Amino acid sequence: MSNRLTARRYAKALLQIGDKQGNVAQLQQELDTVASAVAANADLARLVASPLVLPTKKAQVFETILAAAKVSEPLRNFFRVVAEAGRLNLLADLRRTFADLVDERAGIVEAKVASAQPLTDAQAKALIASLGSRTGKTIRLSWHQDTTLLGGVKVQVGSTVLDASLQGQLRQLKTQLLTA
Repeated sequence: MSNRLTARRYAKALLQIGDKQGNVAQLQQELDTVASAVAANADLARLVASPLVLPTKKAQVFETILAAAKVSEPLRNFFRVVAEAGRLNLLADLRRTFADLVDERAGIVEAKVASAQPLTDAQAKALIASLGSRTGKTIRLSWHQDTTLLGGVKVQVGSTVLDASLQGQLRQLKTQLLTA
């Protein structure tokens, strides 16, 4: 089974725990904090990734660290299960998948936007409104600069790509001219 699928199963289990206890937002915040701390600390990152350290030992060390960081009991228990199963190496995927599940439930979808120049506030608002009406969901824009684009934008929402770039329009024109 792929790491992403395994992480999704664990993320769903954590979401169910959060639902039962009514603390999904708190669990997400704590999970983000733990994942960031592990990513920022080379020793912790090596511990999490190391196949040479026994899962039970990882669970003990991680439990000590989480208790010292005052992480909630449900998340500590969750991490003990994950560590004992030998899946602590999935922490980054687990964090991302949990956030995706929470967003999905809230009707939020991320739109990845690429353009040659930064979007103005008016352009971003118009794009959010347009994508929101097309998808029926709340849109969160994630912009990055793509210097290969001469003009226009490329937008990816889920698996759908909308190419309104100058290159995309020229490609369409070329296709139409060649098939005419």
